[in-house]
Amino acid sequence: MRILVVEDDPRLREAIVDTLMLKQYDVTEAKNGKEAVVLLQDIQPDLVLTDINMPEMTGLELLTYIKQEHPWLPVLLMTAYGDVSQAVQAMQQGADDYLMKPFELRELDALLSPYTQSGDVKVDESEPVCEAAVSQQLFQLAKRVAQTDSTVLISGESGTGKEVLARYIHQNSQRKKAPFIAINCAAIPENMLEAMLFGYEKGAFTGAYQTMPGKFEQADGGTLLLDEITEMDPALQAKLLRVLQERQVERLGGKKTIDLNVRIVATTNRELADYVAEGNFREDLYYRLTVFPLKWLPLRERRDDILPLARRLLAHHAGKMKRPVPRMSSDAEQKLLNHSWPGNVRELDNTIQRSLILQTGNLISAHDFTLTPVPKNRQIFSSEPEPVLHEQKDPEGVLGNDLKHREAELIAKALREEPSRKDAAERLGISPRTLRYKVAKLREEGVDVEGMVAC
Repeated sequence: MRILVVEDDPRLREAIVDTLMLKQYDVTEAKNGKEAVVLLQDIQPDLVLTDINMPEMTGLELLTYIKQEHPWLPVLLMTAYGDVSQAVQAMQQGADDYLMKPFELRELDALLSPYTQSGDVKVDESEPVCEAAVSQQLFQLAKRVAQTDSTVLISGESGTGKEVLARYIHQNSQRKKAPFIAINCAAIPENMLEAMLFGYEKGAFTGAYQTMPGKFEQADGGTLLLDEITEMDPALQAKLLRVLQERQVERLGGKKTIDLNVRIVATTNRELADYVAEGNFREDLYYRLTVFPLKWLPLRERRDDILPLARRLLAHHAGKMKRPVPRMSSDAEQKLLNHSWPGNVRELDNTIQRSLILQTGNLISAHDFTLTPVPKNRQIFSSEPEPVLHEQKDPEGVLGNDLKHREAELIAKALREEPSRKDAAERLGISPRTLRYKVAKLREEGVDVEGMVAC
């Protein structure tokens, strides 16, 4: 596994690089963000570990660049003790995790373990939180299917923790010592997703400077998670179907077929059967994926999980912030139980992090929890690629124009106030790909979206 370490302190950078090399990682180092950008044009690391506070180009600026140019590349941040707000900002901008300095070797190991592709590196095997009866039943089913090689489709709302369930299946299978590779089909541009999945040979396309194995090959012997699979382009769905049927893959620009030994787990936040009926997803691929379907219920429908999850998250983030784990007052617990959690576990995680920033003592009260309001505009937007609002016009077109204008205002407001397009899409209750479609459609109709965002 190749790691790019970006740190301006030469002594700390040397210590981190030496430690990682002793762990048999392939390490490349950069002394600042600008040097890292240059290196990223020549090398293809599996992960970037970067400091936040650096001269010339900060870690946050480097994060922004990576998410634009290499959206699939995991980025882990290092920040000084006391700069928790910067770490939270980085997570909101798309960072995968963070580490407080100074840190111990075991903390660095724990940070890297979910991203390693080696079965020899220790993986956190702590049991997931499942206090609610429906959650316990779900994980019992997951444990049962884990003993087989059957393809699993996990459905559920955004933020429910579908990847946690996928990792649980992997860790309870005979493949647990082999790689667990995840790829988000919605986060990667369509023209790059095929190359990421199937790999490519040197010279296969402009920018293919070296041969790169795809995610299917990287997951050999283990599990491949296809996250948000319904956002995949129909043409790529056909190619994926063939790979699943033949259990063979051919790299872009290559002529050799490569045999696969990989378990497939896919996730979706849609009602996939309805999506197939609407013609947006291939029916044959649907049946290939739904060998064993599992539905992860939203947090509001498994309230017995809320407080145990909150305590787990409190301990996790307090440990990262190197402070004692606070306890929650009864009114704080009641406030969590009364909230509807439209963002599910992801929203709960954000709420816990905010409370730890606001309250530095050892007791968290109800007023320390700043809950995210339920977005009123969720019901306005369709989750389908074709905007329904544009089709609903009264005979004179007045209502349609009003709705179109309101839609543009909501999109511009979300893009202006959220740190990334992914966050804006989540706020609107649609996928990033649907958001791109809507913005492009508005431009075609003469709407100055960029001008509205800048206002």
